[in-house]
Amino acid sequence: MTDFIAGAVGGAFGIMVGYPLDTVKVRIQTQKNYKGMWHCIYTTYKMEKMSGFFRGLSMSMSTVSVCSSISFGTYKSCLHNLCKLRYGSAEVKPSNLDIFLSGYAAGGVRVLVTSPIDLAKIRLQTQMQLHPVVPSSCLLSEPKYHSSVHCLRTVVQEEGFLGLYRGCSALIFRDGPSFATYFLSYAILREWLAPAGQSKPETLCVLLSGGFAGMLAWTVATPMDVIKSRLQADGASRPKYRGVIHCLKTSVRQEGVKVLFKGLGLNCLRAFPVNMVVFLTYEFILTLTKQLSI
Repeated sequence: MTDFIAGAVGGAFGIMVGYPLDTVKVRIQTQKNYKGMWHCIYTTYKMEKMSGFFRGLSMSMSTVSVCSSISFGTYKSCLHNLCKLRYGSAEVKPSNLDIFLSGYAAGGVRVLVTSPIDLAKIRLQTQMQLHPVVPSSCLLSEPKYHSSVHCLRTVVQEEGFLGLYRGCSALIFRDGPSFATYFLSYAILREWLAPAGQSKPETLCVLLSGGFAGMLAWTVATPMDVIKSRLQADGASRPKYRGVIHCLKTSVRQEGVKVLFKGLGLNCLRAFPVNMVVFLTYEFILTLTKQLSI
């Protein structure tokens, strides 16, 4: 339970740090009218002001704690049970394979909750809504979705309940390997950077381990993240993609293999500070609860 709580708090702090760059990443991956990160940032600010960077934040903030709690809680529960099964005790030091498999399970389980949330976030992030100070000559059509809840209701009405899980298979292919990489790289880096003889990691050690673990995880995740974002942004009325394979083949044929790495630099730039905060908060909550229980 402690890991579920620590993961929830860490995830909440992380989303506050990285959300604006996440919006830029999604728009670059799903729309072809941006020349790069800075052009997207400039265009978004020019047309929508600061509010444009926070489309769909309400849904993410209200649910990210649940998602992060599931990720960290499932990881620790799987690791605990796996060690008991393989070694007869949960207190032994897990192998890298144990950590990798537990991380993979955590990534797979969280998809059940995150898929509808992610879909609403993507749909809101990819629709533009002009700020009131933008000249009326630049007016766009009325935005289709007015809020996260309205977006989910509209998707169910137009695409059915399964529409909420559009892109779910791509999300599984993204989160399984990336979370396995995430937890394994954090464990290895934390052990490698920790001073000899210290059981409790120093703050700098946690910050660096968390930051680099986030970057490595997003390096693994980005190709399938591009496909996932395109599938989720694709509406039901006139869909461009029939599924993961069709989206992958179409995207590569039209834009080359480099399309699979759209937003990679931005993902890594965002992942470092976000996961520094996530793991620092996570470790702090774990330490605090242990001290309170003594």
